[in-house]
Amino acid sequence: MNDDLPEPDPIDPAQGPEDSAVEYVPEDDAIIGVAFKWSLAVMVILGSVGLVLFFVFSSGQEEAETIIQKTVESPEALVPDVAILPDVKFTDITTEAGINFIHESAGEGEKLLPETMGSGAAFFDSDRDGDQDLLLINAIPWEGSDRASRPMALLINDGAGHFTDVTIGSGLEEPMYGTGVAVGDVDADGLLDLYITALGSNRLYRNLGENRFKDLTDSSGVASGPTAWSSSPAMFDYDGDGDLDLFVPNYVKWTRELDISNNYTLNGTDRAYGPPKLYAGTQPELYRNDGTGRFEDVSEESGIHVLNPYDGFPVAKSLAVIPIDLDRDGWMDLIVANDTTRNFLYHNNGDGTFAEIGEDAGVAYDNRGLSTGCMGIDAAHYRNDEAIGIGVGNFTMEMTSFYVSGRDPMLFSDEAIIEGIGSPTRLLLSFGLFFLDYDLDGRLDLFQTNGHLEEEISEIHRSQQYRQPAQLFWNTGSDSGATFELVPSEIAGDLVTPIVGRGAAYADIDADGDLDIIVTQVGDRPLLLRNEQALGHHWIRIVLQGASPNLDAIGAWVEVDAGGTTQRRKVMPTRSYLSQVEMPLTFGLGEHGHIDALRVTWPDGSIQDVDVSSIAIDAQTTITQE
Repeated sequence: MNDDLPEPDPIDPAQGPEDSAVEYVPEDDAIIGVAFKWSLAVMVILGSVGLVLFFVFSSGQEEAETIIQKTVESPEALVPDVAILPDVKFTDITTEAGINFIHESAGEGEKLLPETMGSGAAFFDSDRDGDQDLLLINAIPWEGSDRASRPMALLINDGAGHFTDVTIGSGLEEPMYGTGVAVGDVDADGLLDLYITALGSNRLYRNLGENRFKDLTDSSGVASGPTAWSSSPAMFDYDGDGDLDLFVPNYVKWTRELDISNNYTLNGTDRAYGPPKLYAGTQPELYRNDGTGRFEDVSEESGIHVLNPYDGFPVAKSLAVIPIDLDRDGWMDLIVANDTTRNFLYHNNGDGTFAEIGEDAGVAYDNRGLSTGCMGIDAAHYRNDEAIGIGVGNFTMEMTSFYVSGRDPMLFSDEAIIEGIGSPTRLLLSFGLFFLDYDLDGRLDLFQTNGHLEEEISEIHRSQQYRQPAQLFWNTGSDSGATFELVPSEIAGDLVTPIVGRGAAYADIDADGDLDIIVTQVGDRPLLLRNEQALGHHWIRIVLQGASPNLDAIGAWVEVDAGGTTQRRKVMPTRSYLSQVEMPLTFGLGEHGHIDALRVTWPDGSIQDVDVSSIAIDAQTTITQE
């Protein structure tokens, strides 16, 4: 549209003939009438001639025309893969599995922001018996409440997916306003330790064996400040010395007094939960492990502190992080999801420092160039090629972001709409998010859990609900269309039960090869969803035994060649939101009953080609670093 063109004169619909600028002449009616009669006569004559010619031509054609009938069969290729969604249901087995945990939101009507954020969960092998146990993080009531405090819950798996609560006597009984969790062996003793983040001081628990833990917070140096609000921590080796360091994202600078004084409202009358834009940003923390489980704060010198150049205040309002070596240079990078401010990509310089390049890399903003309300995050080779996809769950009316790398592994574009994720996620408020191959066809699918902050949101916005269904996107494997297709509710089963979803994690809890899901809620019980996959697809599960001190090989990559494709997975329990997934890696093989090759790139950079004859199909195999 050319802005230089003149605007047409406005037309008044109430204007009558007497107001018109055109003069009315009575003789014009007679002239128009004569012209109309002659035009009508000509049209009748032409129509008659055309009808006669049609019948003459048609009768001649009937004698000469020969009709040939031929059956045409549609080629099989015309049936798109996207139309064949796998029939895989998820069943809620929370009570059946022995989980009686109820999350404490602390909400009693004051509408304080921490009440909305929930707490996470972790699948990990606490007792080193080979199956995946479960830790559920909990908050506490506000000071002055008459509600009893309940600690986090440690639940031990019997190997078949039934859990026993062993919290009492474990050393994890002390209540705290817990948020997230990281799992890793920080002292190289072969047992998985726990780092719990909180509103207030964070805590490090050393695993003593036999499901007993000791609080080493004071001696380890990783407590953070007493007023900090930490979110989703990560254990990973950032400096290449073999031991596990600790990255701690922090959310906003919050106090109860400041929250109440904001007096935020949605309808102009009632108090509501205020957005993070009402609070100042914070700085994340990076702790370097000295190899014994004691840590040194190297946050400032490592370059992870980011300040706004215009006012000098911290930019970060961080809720989740995914450690990943994006450019495969042997050094772990960090992608951080920030809420209502730009996301970070910390590129590891390999000298103990990071460069924040999120804007240059294309992951700082969404496809409109705007900051979003980011919560959960994950990254993976979702197309079984060199490209990496980064999924980020966002606030309502902000579709899930889906950044995809191009030829340069450090350059991304938001392709949420192109890949089939954008439109279905726009109306939902997303938290926990991760990739997994739920149907074992060899392609990574995408899961996200959803739930609003305000119980009364439907009274204000009719398109919104407090309790929302989770979403599962099936990877179609398409090379020409959208990669993901939303699994409809009639297939997904209990997975789409409307809940107030927050944290999310996965593990094979019953040793049947497929991945089951746990989703935490605000102020309610979690949902343990058993994967009922029965498609006959083959699979392998790989457990890595690394060299000391990184015995679980966190940060390693495993590549599996099968059926003409290469699948890539990384050992990284930190992903999603406030949560940790299991460390064993699951590779679906579909109808292929064997693999052609398997390679491990260990955290120290060494590459090991594994004899495929030693890899059992439809079973779990442990690979030890040579």
